[in-house]
This record gives sequence, structure tokens and C-alpha cells, in this order.
Amino acid sequence: MANREQQNQTTVSEFILLGFGGLPRVQILLFLLFFVIYLATMAGNLLIIVLVVTVQHLHTPMYFFLGNLSFLEIFYSSTILPKMLLNLWMGERSISFKACFIQFSIFTCLGGTECYLLSMMSYDRYLAICKPLHYATIMNGRLCFQLVAMSWVSGVLLSTSLTLEISWLSFCGPNEIDNYFCDISSDIRYVSCSDTHLFELSSFICAIVLTLPPFLLILSSYIFIIMSILRITSTIGRRKAFSTCSSHLTVVALYYGSIMLVYMVPRSRNLREMKKVFSLFYTILTPVVNPLIYSLRNKEVREAGRNCLKRFIHCMT
Repeated sequence: MANREQQNQTTVSEFILLGFGGLPRVQILLFLLFFVIYLATMAGNLLIIVLVVTVQHLHTPMYFFLGNLSFLEIFYSSTILPKMLLNLWMGERSISFKACFIQFSIFTCLGGTECYLLSMMSYDRYLAICKPLHYATIMNGRLCFQLVAMSWVSGVLLSTSLTLEISWLSFCGPNEIDNYFCDISSDIRYVSCSDTHLFELSSFICAIVLTLPPFLLILSSYIFIIMSILRITSTIGRRKAFSTCSSHLTVVALYYGSIMLVYMVPRSRNLREMKKVFSLFYTILTPVVNPLIYSLRNKEVREAGRNCLKRFIHCMT
């Protein structure tokens, strides 16, 4: 019992997020860049949610998944970017111990959820393109809800397990995290004075479980999709389908590839700056790109957006 109490003892009251402190001359420029990205992320994802909820012909499985993805991206960005923007603007990089753990817990939950949600979306597209006659029967409302629920449960389980493991560690300095958000798992061996080998092993296993299976599902789904596209006789139709698939695969490769590089490559001080850069891809870039790639390039969504805008203008006049 005494040993347990000693391990739970915490002497660090706050962490210092080093962020981009090594680039003092471009702090304002970075603030403006990330502020615009945050506004675009909020606007794009909110628009998707409004359209999916209000437009009747968008009440389909594909847009149900997209609506959930947009909902997730809003909270994903809002968990990281506001604090990051405040740090860039004010130059105050400290974050309380409790706030850091809350941010880490929410971030891991949403990140884990997105990994599986993206794979569910690829499975939906596989059924729609490769098995169109059975699509409506297989992808019913109940299955859609179950797939989304499974994605969220996966994220919650990941967050709970890692947060509980971290809570058993002691933090007695140094208290600097070389990142722009509280990704304690990446710097755990530098900020904890406990033996972190077990946590690092658990974190590595979680990274494998949460990235490889869904990534392989996405890859296999798109292989079958591309094989079906090759059977399309129309050159225009084939080019359009390939364009959509390549866009989706680019975002998926960007998201999963950056996560694998950050969490599955052995931790080293020499790689910390590189990992910080790659973290930008899955925390900031994909939330702003996803609405453009998955929805706003879609003719149905653009048409629904124009109709909603016309109705809004008509109501205002």
C-alpha cells in the first residue's frame, strides 16, 4: 500500500508545452495560419453536419458516417487548436497537470475513434460500389449505428486504458513536453520519474491495434473498389471514380502514415522534431481536409448547400 501511494504521488503541478518556441520570429505568422485553419475546420465540418441533418436526400448511410466524422473533427480540433493558438499569441506555454491529462484523454479517445470510423466509411463504399444490389439490405440503419458505436467504444477503451496507466506513474520533473499539445505518451520517458517501459509497450501495442487492422481494411476495400472501377466502360465515369478514390486514399495515407511514424517508430531525442511535424498532419491538416475531400467535392452536397443558402437568403429578405 505504501508503495502504491508513493507511485501515485505527483510533484509536478503543470507542464510546459514547448510547441514552436524554437521559431520566435514566426509566432504571429503561425498564429494566423492555424487560426485560419481552425476557422475553416469549424465552418466546413459544421456545414456538413447541418446539411446531413436538414436535407432529406442526404439521409443515407454514407452521409450518416460523414456527419459523425465531421462531429468528431470539430471536437478533435477544438481539443488542441484553441490552447495552441493561445500559446502562440500570448507566449504562455504552461498548462496545468489536470488540464494536460484531460486534453490527452480526449485526444486519444477521438483519435482512436477516427481510425476505426474511417475504416467503416471505406467498408460502406466497398458495399455500395462492389455489391450495389445487396447494399440497401446489408447497410441498414441498425448496422450503421452499430459500426459507429463500435468506433466510439474503441476510442473510449483506448483513452481509458492509457490514461489509467499514466495515472499510476510519478511526475517529478522535468515538466517540459516537446510538442504543441499534451501528448504525454510521446515524451513519457522524459517527464516521468517512474519506470515507463510497461506503458511504452502498451502504447506501442495500442498503436498497432488501432492503426494496422483498420488501415488494412481500408486498403483491401479500395483494392476491390478499384477492380470494380476498371470494369466501367465509360472513360469519364472511370476517371471520376479514380479521382474520388485517389483523394480518399491520399487523406487516409496521410492520417495513418503520420500516426504510425509518431507512435510506432522507436522514441528518440533525435526524432522528436520530425515527429512534431508529422503530428501536424493528423491533428490539424486532416480535420480541415476531410470535409473537402469526402463531402464538399460531391455534387449532391454542393447542390444541397446551394439550396440551403438560397432558402436562408430568401428568409432573410
